[in-house]
Formats: sequence, C-alpha cells, structure tokens
Amino acid sequence: MNFPRVATLTLTNENANFRHLVFDVLWFGLAFPAIDRFRDVYAIRLGADAGQLTLIASLPALVLLFMSSIAARWMRRYASSHDSIRIPGIIFRLMFLFPALTAFVPSNLQLPWLVMSFVLPAVGQGISAVGFVVMMREAVSGKSIPSLSGRRTMTMNVSVAISGLAMGFWLERAPFPMNYQVMFVVAFLLSLASWWHVEQVKPIPELVAPPPPSGTKVNPWKSSNFQLVAVVIALSFVTFTAIRPLISLYMVNHLHADEWFLSNFGLVELVAGALIAAVTGAIIDRIGNRAMIAIGLIGTGVAAVIIAVAQTLPVTLISAAVGGAAWTIVAIGQFSYFSEMTPHENKEAYTTAYHQVVFTAMFIGPMLGNLLNTESIPIVTALFIGAGFRVLAGILTQVHPRQLFNRSLQPAYTPDSP
Repeated sequence: MNFPRVATLTLTNENANFRHLVFDVLWFGLAFPAIDRFRDVYAIRLGADAGQLTLIASLPALVLLFMSSIAARWMRRYASSHDSIRIPGIIFRLMFLFPALTAFVPSNLQLPWLVMSFVLPAVGQGISAVGFVVMMREAVSGKSIPSLSGRRTMTMNVSVAISGLAMGFWLERAPFPMNYQVMFVVAFLLSLASWWHVEQVKPIPELVAPPPPSGTKVNPWKSSNFQLVAVVIALSFVTFTAIRPLISLYMVNHLHADEWFLSNFGLVELVAGALIAAVTGAIIDRIGNRAMIAIGLIGTGVAAVIIAVAQTLPVTLISAAVGGAAWTIVAIGQFSYFSEMTPHENKEAYTTAYHQVVFTAMFIGPMLGNLLNTESIPIVTALFIGAGFRVLAGILTQVHPRQLFNRSLQPAYTPDSP
C-alpha cells in the first residue's frame, strides 16, 4: 500500500472537512439571531406572558431529551454518523420556517402554533445534536479539534453579530408581522446553506471508532468522572435558562426595548464573548476548566443583577458585556471539561448522556423561572433570586458530589470502570 499517498489523501479530506465545518457555522450563525434574539420578542409582540415564554423555552427541551435518548438507536440504522443526521438536520432547520406561518393562523391559535413551531423541529434536533458531535470527531483528528472549535466560535460570533444587526434594522423598519415572516423565511434559506456544508463532510475511516463488541454496553452514569461532569453541566444550564425568558420580558415590557436595541445588546454580548474566548486557553491552563466555569456562572449572576437595577436601557449594555463574556467561558469550559473527563472510546454513549443532561436542565430551568414569576413576586425580585441561583451554582460547581458521601475527588480523567 502506498502509505504516503494515503496519508496525503487523509490530510486533504481532513482539511476539506475543517473548511466545511467552519462554513457550516458561518451560514448557521447568519440564521441564528432569528431564533436566539427575536423568537421571544416575536412572542411578546403577539401577547405572550411569562408562562407562554416558559413553554417556548422548556417544551422543545423535553422533546430534545427524549429524542437524544434514542439517538444511538437511530444512528445504528445508518452506515455512518454523517448519513444518520441528514434527515434530522433538515427537520431541525424547520424551526426557522414554521414561525413564518404564524401570521396565517387564527389569532387565538397563534401562540399555541408558535410553541409547536419550535417543539416539532426538536424531533430532528435531538438526534442531529448527538450525531453531529460524533461526526465532527470522526471528520477531524483530535489535535485539530481545539483549532476547529476556536475557528467555529469566532466565525459564529462574527456572523451572528452581523446578522443580528441586519435583522434588527429590518424589523424596526418593515411593518409587523410581515417583517418577522420575511426574517424567518430568509433565516431558513440561510440554514439550508449550512446543511449543504454539513452534507459535504466526509468521515475519515481512521477516526471512526469500531462498534463495541456485541453484548457490550457502556453506562456513563456509573462513571464517577461523568457524574461530576453531569452535576456541573446541570447547575450551569438550569440556573442560566431559569430567568432568561424573564430578562427578555423585563427588557421589552418594563424598559421598552425595541428590536434595534436588542440587536445592539446582542452585539455587545458577542464582542465581549469573542474577546474573552481569545484568552480562555490561558485561563484554563492557569486555573482549570471547573474554576473557569464557576467564575463564568458568578459573572452571569452579576449580569442579571445589573439588568434588575437598570433604570434605562443604556445601562443594560454593561450587563450584555459582563453576561456575554461570562457565558462564553462557561460554554467553552463545559465542553472542554466533558472532553477532559470522559474517554474517546464509546463516544456515542457519553455524547448521548451529555446531551441528556443539557436538555433536562434546559427543560427544568425555565419551569423554575416561571415559578419565580408569580403575582406575589415582582419580576425584578425574580431576577434578583435568579441571579442568586447563578452565583450559588458557581460555588457548587467546586464541590464534588461524592465528597458529600466522603468519597475522594478525581481531578482528571482516569479510566474507571463503566
């Protein structure tokens, strides 16, 4: 066999995969603000209250949890992880198209339809989320993953920033609801460009792990390392998502933020996130992933406090800067921590479990936030309580769950028994 030729071909394929995975997130980032920045605002313009915003945030997470649980079974039906996410990837991207149909629904059914327009695409998202991570690790070698993650993060931030400003400008100047309809349709088309680049990725045979022997079943939940990862991730997502819908509601209804200001708010978040992302490697080397996650969660609590005490919209831009930087280091730290503490083998099982934790937390978080938003608790008080939860979560991430039972802490991954 001509090994130099094979090595050259592998490197060429890996470089092509690298480029396609960067362009994938470029196009997806251009579409993403339609959902990330303006989904809740659209619901508020239609008359949504905190309870309905909670449903929009939490019900898709419940579907994601169920579908991620069957992702491994779905993926086994296909020859490769790449093939397994083709159909789910299209279904997932319908979350950009379905909201555009809301204006054609009778007014009394518009909010229920808007909720369903995010619930139904979650059927595909739950599978594609697991399959995409597996495919990415089969398309690019381990030594290139940090570089790819950094490039994808930077590209995502830039594309979301540009698109967010453009969408905010459009929404402010075009009549409602046509402005939102056009935005969602354009976002769907942009997301299809993202899907095309994913389709061009070709897994590298040398990176595809062989299936486990018949009868072998790995249970990540029996791993003390993964248990610690699960606790840290759950604390992060539950506390972060708990008051996120309340923040949108407070800014629109109480501080009278419009779409143009919210797009600038998002721009400040992204710029702050991009700046801190450039030094996260140095932060991790100095204090480690867990400590960085803790600092980030405390920072998100500080950001919520700034929103709660703000009397004018310009003050909230300070919160955007603090919150954007803080959540960026939490997000980067979480996946790095997961990669550090879990083995590369049996990555499907561990990746599935990772997403199960994330989606469960994303379901519980908004429900918890909705409990805080009652007639007896003003929304400002709810924001203060949510901020306290975030700070407490940052502190608790430093406590190993098994220490509560007098078990020793494992500081880094060791191949414990599954």
